[in-house]
Amino acid sequence: MAEQAVPPVPPQPRALIFDVDGTLAETEELHRRAFNETFAAHGLDWHWTKADYRRLLKVTGGKERIAAHATAIGGDLAGLDIPALHLAKTARYGALMAAGEITLRPGVQALIDAARASGLRLAIATTTSRPNVEALAQTVWGASAGAVFDVIACGDEVAAKKPAPDIYVLALHRLGLPPGRAIAFEDSRNGLQSARSAGLTVIVTPSAYTGDEDFTGAFRVLDNLSQLPAIAGLRIMPEA
Repeated sequence: MAEQAVPPVPPQPRALIFDVDGTLAETEELHRRAFNETFAAHGLDWHWTKADYRRLLKVTGGKERIAAHATAIGGDLAGLDIPALHLAKTARYGALMAAGEITLRPGVQALIDAARASGLRLAIATTTSRPNVEALAQTVWGASAGAVFDVIACGDEVAAKKPAPDIYVLALHRLGLPPGRAIAFEDSRNGLQSARSAGLTVIVTPSAYTGDEDFTGAFRVLDNLSQLPAIAGLRIMPEA
């Protein structure tokens, strides 16, 4: 993607759009565990280390990561039922999520609460599947994702996943807003490129697997969203 000028923060944003994995919560280690346990249950001698998974995260989408790994090791793609394998992984992830101790990243709940109090709409734009979004919502909010977010756009609903802009274009369409009236929150370079290509201002909070990525083009790069009140001109959260 050709670099564009960093767009200014919308003076009166009407919506906030969130990525999920790594942005709302540090979920990637749970995903990695679910992949590895699913591989073992299906008789595959695959085990993704943290280094493997960091590399595979450059490929967006779980099914796409499975295919990329199989291709890299010379596996038999024709004999591998990737959709079924990914479906089993999704079920395993949901079970681990329900039993685990996943929490929201710092500042996320305060931002959601402040946005609601200010009349802003909330949306999800993610490459993950809807069941994974629902698993996180049930774990951290005890409610469906639709009870928390006005719009949910998931990876399987678009032709091209991040860094393509499709998922953000879909979220904006469902919100009924132009990109200049929303702010995107991401944790990865792929996510940043996706949101920027859709014309959005992007705030990045790097996650455990993305801290070494290039975030050129982000409006701000923060350790976490609890730092938002310190950004001059961003009228979402009140000063502490």
